[in-house]
Amino acid sequence: MNALNEPWYRLAYVTPHPLVDNVPYQFYRMAPDGVMLMLANLAIADYTIAAVEHELPRFWQHAAALTRAGADRVVLTGVPVSAALGRERVQAMIAEAKTRGVQLDTDLEAIAAAARHVGVNKVALATRWHEPLNDSVARYLEGAGIEVVGRQASGRSMAENATLGAADGMKMAIELGRAALVSAPSAQGLVLPGGRWLSAHAVPALEREFGKPVFLNLNASLWAALRAAGRGLPLAGQGLLLESA
Repeated sequence: MNALNEPWYRLAYVTPHPLVDNVPYQFYRMAPDGVMLMLANLAIADYTIAAVEHELPRFWQHAAALTRAGADRVVLTGVPVSAALGRERVQAMIAEAKTRGVQLDTDLEAIAAAARHVGVNKVALATRWHEPLNDSVARYLEGAGIEVVGRQASGRSMAENATLGAADGMKMAIELGRAALVSAPSAQGLVLPGGRWLSAHAVPALEREFGKPVFLNLNASLWAALRAAGRGLPLAGQGLLLESA
């Protein structure tokens, strides 16, 4: 007998990179049974507005195709993508998507909404990115009512992040997250963004150590989707955000 059931929710990610492996690997270790991940990919060449603008026509094509294929929600993933566009532009895209029949979200919008949901308005930020990009992320979050009170970053380029090994990335996620929280004791939570590394393991580890919620691209966008669906939450054993009602 086939134990598979028809998915009750289809969550679509349009990712910045043509090759994606960490996202589905971590998603299916986190999502509840019956939630299907749909993927479409862009080929954004760098963390710049010009590189993002170049791929936006393809994004809209993917968003329409995914919706026709049954996606309940489309997420434009990649925190650097939203940071490059800026919050005003992202919110305009979300509004435009509705007119096209697409339910659109982004990682950064989901992270900000998730933080507010659990009563967090001051966060530490830990990334693999250079400071100009971290500045853009901080400005975006602050525009959404989330103050960045401390940072730690490894200052890597997109090309360098593409070559980061799994074990090194997992170690870096813990080390940067811990350093960010230690350096910013007033932070009520940690934003640990980035879809190109393995970081889901850092959520329970750092939450046990500091007692503060950890927000990833994945847990925030999944939380936002399930909350909109009115089903699937809370998720036991998946960290403070997904365990919240």
